[in-house]
Amino acid sequence: MVATQFHEQYRLQYHFTPPQNWTNDPNGLVYYKGEYHLFYQHNPFGTKWGHMSWGHAVSPDLVHWTNLPVAIAEGNGIMIFSGSAVVDQQNSSGLCKSDDPKDPSCLIAIYAGHTESLQTQNIAFSNDKGRTWTKYPGNPVIDLHLKDFRDPKVMWYEPAKQWIMATAVSQEKKIRFFSSTDLIHWKQLSDFGPEGATAGVWECPDLNELPVEGTNEMRWVLVVNINPGGIAGGSGGQYFVGKFDGAKFVNDNPPTTQLWLDYGKDYYAAISFFGGPPKDSRVHMLGWYSNWLYANDTPEITWRGAMAMPRTMTLKKTAQGIRLFQQPVKEFEELRTQVYSLRNLTTDQINQRFDRDGLKGNTLELEAEIAPRDAKDFGVSVLRGGAQETVIGVKTDAKQVYVDRTKSGDVGFNKDFPSRDAGPIHVGDSVKLHVYVDWSGVEVYANDGETTLAERVFPGLDSQGVTFFSNSPNTRVKTVKVWRLKSTWK
Repeated sequence: MVATQFHEQYRLQYHFTPPQNWTNDPNGLVYYKGEYHLFYQHNPFGTKWGHMSWGHAVSPDLVHWTNLPVAIAEGNGIMIFSGSAVVDQQNSSGLCKSDDPKDPSCLIAIYAGHTESLQTQNIAFSNDKGRTWTKYPGNPVIDLHLKDFRDPKVMWYEPAKQWIMATAVSQEKKIRFFSSTDLIHWKQLSDFGPEGATAGVWECPDLNELPVEGTNEMRWVLVVNINPGGIAGGSGGQYFVGKFDGAKFVNDNPPTTQLWLDYGKDYYAAISFFGGPPKDSRVHMLGWYSNWLYANDTPEITWRGAMAMPRTMTLKKTAQGIRLFQQPVKEFEELRTQVYSLRNLTTDQINQRFDRDGLKGNTLELEAEIAPRDAKDFGVSVLRGGAQETVIGVKTDAKQVYVDRTKSGDVGFNKDFPSRDAGPIHVGDSVKLHVYVDWSGVEVYANDGETTLAERVFPGLDSQGVTFFSNSPNTRVKTVKVWRLKSTWK
């Protein structure tokens, strides 16, 4: 039964999906005692949105996930909406019941409780590494008597030795900050917004301090997810770079500047993990691999919804200012098999080799560095078969990288699904494309993560071809490597 379960048509092979039923936002991302925890918005009773509870899975490496029972279930008419989790290292809450005198810690989850007329902030605690949870009897811990007040993301602010919570006052397009010393009693600090993109409601904030690569500087990154009004239409994620003093976030850029996490259609509700293994300072982010425009209609059968690949976030100085770069976590390299490598050939020569050697697949990783020369449009087409293909290309005049999924397979389930989505890219003597292909999705990381595009696609089982293209015969593929990727499901 298990083997069949993870081999259904469209079942992603190395992106997280629940065994069955609905999923949306990632929640409670936390590392604790050798395990990464992924909680997620989940309907235990069906494949469409409803009965929001926290599903649960754990992983040693952010790649291989073990599914666990529902962690925090709806109850007393209150749905368990999005939120976060932290390691209460010193038992500041008084809710940890450890037998180890050297380690008084436990896990605390912070979530929005939802009814039709009210959203409040609540906590739950676990003293068995997240396997069972108890809702705090004094909930809610914050009640502002608001209908739209959700998605608490909690972090530890070391300079003031206190917890900081970022929440979304959604309709007002504001992020509201609170502080606490015990995760139970919270003090309101300040609001940020509206700034950046404001066409939809604000949701799922995230706040992190990151080093600026190659400098001694640090900056804070505030992620704000927005629905609708995303760059590709529907839901999407934006970010702000600035300073945070423990009470207030100040944007480095003009209020009208819009910076996007991802230019594809399917990257939403992205938040970061709290903590990580010792001596691992990387900051990882995980997003929902769908879009509210059509999430309830996608053609999966027994489950619906997925997570994008976990990404490592870095800040770099660019000509435009400090910007966020994103790469898949390096642990995905463990899935690589059968590397296929070519150098310094035209696109036609590459395709002849691919044909000769029968290179194709629907779980692939492809890295290419391409010198466009005089080409105006070039790239690679994947998941090809019959009239189906998903096209990843670069327009040199527009300085854009794009994904065209208008002929990617089943595109008829919702009018908003067929799309060609594009993001800005620096076009020099060469362009780097890093493409991940899964059974029902592609993710593109251009120029070492300068621009990313996450897109679901629903191709036929036989659509597995790979072909390079260019509108100029002078284009050279300087290097290309293709790996088959192993499935992460046992």
